[in-house]
Amino acid sequence: MDTAEPAKKVRFDHRVIASLLKPESRVLDLGCGDGDLLALLIKEKNVKGTGIEIDEQAIYKSMERGLTISHADIDSGLQDYSDKRFDYVILNESLQQVLNPETVILEALRVGKAAIVGIPNFCHVGARVQIFFQGQVPVTRELPYEWYNTPNLRFLSLRDFRRFCRERGITIEKEIGISNHEQTVPFLPNLFAHTGIYLLSKD
Repeated sequence: MDTAEPAKKVRFDHRVIASLLKPESRVLDLGCGDGDLLALLIKEKNVKGTGIEIDEQAIYKSMERGLTISHADIDSGLQDYSDKRFDYVILNESLQQVLNPETVILEALRVGKAAIVGIPNFCHVGARVQIFFQGQVPVTRELPYEWYNTPNLRFLSLRDFRRFCRERGITIEKEIGISNHEQTVPFLPNLFAHTGIYLLSKD
């Protein structure tokens, strides 16, 4: 009898991120968790990848998959890396949880030639409807936490992030909005996208 575990479905945002990378790139994945994204990039893009994660259990799971992971806090874990050591630094679904997002992004763009940032959009239409009609903090598939147990420290929209980049001289090379139906959102992403993926650079 075959006891092998079924293959895990690849997340749509991971597919989008993979599409932005050139093959055989040097990649650093910040807040890499169990290593799903990093494993995908190594398999499909043949990248030379490493990750940073603070959760020890997640690190153990990543290492069981043969991944190279450092135990560190994203807020301070990039200080030992030299300038432009990586082709891409990835920060997917972690920015809203770090203490100093500005420092982290600027450090990512220092050690990487480019950065890929994925953020949840706290201002998509579903969240706005919940706030308007229910008068309470929204709970959605992308934001499944109550106010008292959420790991999120920052609540931002895609428009907020664009302004942040503009004010700091960060170039948005590409913006991709994603809906919870696993589709890209080409029209009014700040209203209809649940997640935004950004390819960033800085001179």
